[in-house]
This record gives sequence, C-alpha cells and structure tokens, in this order.
Amino acid sequence: MIETVTDETFESRVLRAPGPVLVDFTATWCPPCRMIKPVLAELAVELAGRLEIVALDVDDSPKAAAAAGVMGMPTLSLYVDGQVVTQVVGARPKAAVRAAVEQFLPVDNSVAAAR
Repeated sequence: MIETVTDETFESRVLRAPGPVLVDFTATWCPPCRMIKPVLAELAVELAGRLEIVALDVDDSPKAAAAAGVMGMPTLSLYVDGQVVTQVVGARPKAAVRAAVEQFLPVDNSVAAAR
C-alpha cells in the first residue's frame, strides 16, 4: 500500500527514513498522475523491504513540494539518507521507473542467496 505524506510528515517519513523512499509528487487533477498509480502500486509490492513508496499531493502539501523543487507532475523523487539521488518526471512504464531506482536500493538478499 502506498501511504500519503504531508507537509507535516514529510521530514519524519521521507527525510529521516531509515531506507530509500520514492516520493510520488502528485495531484488529483493530473491525468498522468492517475496513469502511474498502478505502476507504483505494483512496484511497492515487488520492491517491498527494499523501497518504500509514498505519495504527496502538491495541492494539499505545497511546502514540501516547493522545497523539493517540483515543477511538474507526476514527479518521482528517490530519497536516500534525506537526499534526492534520482528523479523521474512524467508518467513512465514500470520498467523505466524500476531501472531508475534499482541501482540505489539495497541488495535483495533472497535473490542473492538463490544464485
């Protein structure tokens, strides 16, 4: 499940998170944002334990979006140790989003052990 973060929870849930967090900067009026939601839901399941995915509505939480420099939606920003390490702007296929974030995620030990 993809949780929602707000201006009030952004620092604790994203900037001080113990692991990588992909933030979906989104808006209810944005058609590409709606298109990418199922992609992010699938990735949340596939990358569980390695990546947390959260959503932030830019209209409801403009301070966090402005501080992140978000200019268009959807913007997917991957935070590691409180810093943006990569960003994807616009709706993209699942493979493209996964490829953008995979190199920054911890190794999946279950896959490594199977080799």
